Amino acid sequence: MATVSEIISAMREAAPPGQDRLDEPAASELRSLTQALIAARPGAGEEYARFLAIGRRAIPVPDAELAAWLGGATVLVTGGTGCIGSRLMAMIARQRPGRLVSVSRGLTDGWPRLPAAEYALADIRDPGRLAAVFAGIRPDVVFHLAAQRDPGLAEREVHRTVTTNVLGTRNVIDAAEQSGASHLVFASTGKALRPYSQEVYTASKRAAEWLVADAARRGSATYSAARFTHVVDNSIIYTRLLSWCGGGVIRLHAPDIMFYAQSALESAQLLLCAGLGARRGGLWAQAITDLGWPVGLLDLALGVLGRTASDMPVYISGYDPGYESKPFPGLYDPETAGDVSPLLSAFEAVHVQPAPGRAADAFPLLFGPGPQPGASLRALQDACGTGNPAVVRAALDELSWWLLDAMLKEVPRAALARVAGLTGPFEDELSPAFARILAAVRAYAGADLGP
Repeated sequence: MATVSEIISAMREAAPPGQDRLDEPAASELRSLTQALIAARPGAGEEYARFLAIGRRAIPVPDAELAAWLGGATVLVTGGTGCIGSRLMAMIARQRPGRLVSVSRGLTDGWPRLPAAEYALADIRDPGRLAAVFAGIRPDVVFHLAAQRDPGLAEREVHRTVTTNVLGTRNVIDAAEQSGASHLVFASTGKALRPYSQEVYTASKRAAEWLVADAARRGSATYSAARFTHVVDNSIIYTRLLSWCGGGVIRLHAPDIMFYAQSALESAQLLLCAGLGARRGGLWAQAITDLGWPVGLLDLALGVLGRTASDMPVYISGYDPGYESKPFPGLYDPETAGDVSPLLSAFEAVHVQPAPGRAADAFPLLFGPGPQPGASLRALQDACGTGNPAVVRAALDELSWWLLDAMLKEVPRAALARVAGLTGPFEDELSPAFARILAAVRAYAGADLGP
């Protein structure tokens, strides 16, 4: 029997990466090779079962503290009709709030709604409508989950993603402040651990973290955040695999991809814990400390194929826009890897503190002084006003580089020197963007750390 690496090499030879469509001879050969791959990976079914089991995981939540915080309060959840939002709504309802309201565009189907909750319609991209809804509800606590969450779609719908994830978050913050909310909890993403990214989704969520951090710095209310990784319950990957197994090509970016995953239940619980762990005057975020061993994408795909008895072919397609093939070499510090959440970068791990209950790590999202957010946002908003994706992308990228500088100003020099040291051996292989990050890290470290 051929080895897995030999079969994958044969797959790449039969159908090189980068093709939008496969001709029938290539597809036929890939079908045969896929069946050989399934036979060569008998443990793939176990990986698939492990992936599904992640959807049942939970973290501890202090119910007495939650009841004291949310009991009798008016609570508003943006995106409360989605996967995590509906879970969160149900958990909040158990704390007997005085009023529980979801605000969303109303486009999400398939997730349960609560008879005792209210469901208002508003697009967070519409500041006038959003402000009117908030003014009518006058929430005490706001959970902001509404977002465009698909990295691939973000590259195709740049304007929609930026106006939702960045300007929409600005609108939610403004509406919450104007209506007198005392606390806002923001749902972020593990992708935002990257200090800079050219990807639209990652950059937009990173910018949203900065907006919330700036609002927290102003001190008019209390703000906190939670970072999620891949959520099994609404998994884009899993949904696509099931669809492709029903008739199509199983497109995998690479055979060695691993990714962390968590459940919607854990995500909702983390938001509640982040709310309880808020600290006035700054933005503290939480991320689950132990996410278990990452899921192997190839084994997950083969496990789904085996379970569905599908004969569809696996194609190693290469990376699509919106998905980074390699991280910045100094993104993680081996000295802290395994001790803190993998959703924290080496720049953030130096500030980490165990959250109460020790299921999550708490860390401040720090950005140093610079141009006022209003000026930067006006430039981005002006770009969005053109409707031109290239103009919007360029304005977001300019903001992203400034955010890199603003973040590096807050990292201790010793940590920056260590990141530079971890990255230096790979200097000749760095992309232009990664080379620019390394140069900035060295400059802020304040020492001669060049080659």
